[in-house]
Amino acid sequence: MKDPTFWLLARASGLTAYVLLTLSVLAGLAVKSRPFGSAVKAASATDTHRFLSLLALGAITLHAITLVLDQTVHIGLAALLIPGMATYRPVATGLGVLAAELAALIIVSFPLRKRIGVRAWRRLHFTTYAVFAAATAHGLAAGTDTHRLWAFGLCRGAVFAVAVATAWRALNRPIPPKGVTRVPDRDSPLAV
Repeated sequence: MKDPTFWLLARASGLTAYVLLTLSVLAGLAVKSRPFGSAVKAASATDTHRFLSLLALGAITLHAITLVLDQTVHIGLAALLIPGMATYRPVATGLGVLAAELAALIIVSFPLRKRIGVRAWRRLHFTTYAVFAAATAHGLAAGTDTHRLWAFGLCRGAVFAVAVATAWRALNRPIPPKGVTRVPDRDSPLAV
């Protein structure tokens, strides 16, 4: 019998990455929509969003490393870099690879915001919805626990939470901090 340690770590880190990604998306939506008004400072929400993003990227990295080290499903290093190269559920695994690569690109763009321009950064950042959708599809199609009620419920809850937060963002004008004049955000597809 093969040692299941890496397989268990791959499953746990994949689920952890998905939860952290969901929390990061929700925190990012809270930065702009300010659902808690002035109770949560914009800087604190932004720091939380960035921190959750980095944690999610760390969990994604751990997920990838443990999949390569695992002997149950044979996934090579190339399959982690090139979507569709994995022999195990290639389309679903490819969606995970795309989601991970896009997430890394978005996270790397944080400190480059001024250099690449706010408009380009916002457009890139908007692809977070594609990352979330691809990660959800990856988990549902490639995950070995998604047939379990708790795992399927986790995915449903995450999608519901992101959908509600997105609707909130689209339907409610952000509350500007005290002393700041609101300038319309014409670049955002969710601008109101």
